[in-house]
Amino acid sequence: MTSAPPLGVYVHWPYCARICPYCDFNVVRARGRTDEEAALVQAISADLAAQAALIGPRTLVSIFFGGGTPSLMPPEAVAQVIETARRLWPGESPVEVSLEANPTDAETDRFAAFRAAGVERLSLGVQAFADDHLRFLGRAHDAAETLRAIGTAAAVFPRLSLDLIYALPGQDADQWTDTLRRAAGLGAEHLSPYQLTIEQGTPFDRAVRRGRFTPADEDSGAALYETTQTTLEGLGYHAYEVSNHARGQAARARHNLVYWRGEDYLGVGPGAHGRLTRPDGVRLASEAEGRLPAYIAQVGMHGVGGALTEMSPVDRAEERALMGLRTDEGVALSDLVLLPMTNLRSLIESGHLVNAGGRLTATAAGRLVLNHVTERLILS
Repeated sequence: MTSAPPLGVYVHWPYCARICPYCDFNVVRARGRTDEEAALVQAISADLAAQAALIGPRTLVSIFFGGGTPSLMPPEAVAQVIETARRLWPGESPVEVSLEANPTDAETDRFAAFRAAGVERLSLGVQAFADDHLRFLGRAHDAAETLRAIGTAAAVFPRLSLDLIYALPGQDADQWTDTLRRAAGLGAEHLSPYQLTIEQGTPFDRAVRRGRFTPADEDSGAALYETTQTTLEGLGYHAYEVSNHARGQAARARHNLVYWRGEDYLGVGPGAHGRLTRPDGVRLASEAEGRLPAYIAQVGMHGVGGALTEMSPVDRAEERALMGLRTDEGVALSDLVLLPMTNLRSLIESGHLVNAGGRLTATAAGRLVLNHVTERLILS
């Protein structure tokens, strides 16, 4: 055992069969890139080893394959990355291994192979159950494929999470409640509902500027957020984070908690981010080279796939506030002592924050306007 922070590993697989119109992640189309994909797997393994040398022994608690569409990875490549991480950080502690997938028939056919490779938790990008909503979101699957995939995933993986998107144009509370109830009835232990946001530079951004559709306004989004909380709490899902709901403590995503608790996570793959603590206690922010061929070349030349920057103590405190207040655990005031927090008393008096035993948490009203709350807390 070591007193250093627990470690999570994030693996970014950038390839997608289709790029969704709302997506602003670092992704590319997967078309005839077999040689490049094989080179990327080797680069990811090498990057893991190079960063492991910087931080020393750790307790590995999670591995998360995100993207992009990591369910397009060859299962043997997933197995190789898992084996590499476990070899670099051996130990007896449980390691949560998650992989993101879409509910297309082609991806569903690979579920058993991913389970055999060591994946225990599947995060399925359902997004919606109605065909018209799926078409609007540019998804490659229909409702029938979604239900087949959920059934297969529930039978193959011990743990299942479903992602959903709300605040679609014209969507009302009754429609969204029905979506949540359907999701809850399909056996998933974890649900992640996200409000549709229009990110700059995406196809949806261009469509809105051209008047092709009008996104939900702030009041409608807030009302649907409250519908989410009320409905899922009634169905036995606790909101342990703003957009994440679990049926009990064991269903919480350990990898997500790494982020929100300010623990260490190592990011590999093009554009991946990380937070690492060196043996001397210095906190590092890592950002991998985003361009795919350049990432592979960077690892080949330097071992580590991108830049490592020392974080100042104030930067660390600000990040703890931004991440910790998203959860029901909150954040220790002792982690925030370097922040001005001149508005702390007024935020407590207004009912947006609670200080209980030296730990600061956001109330239900505070979560509704959390960006505003954290900005007021961080800035003097």
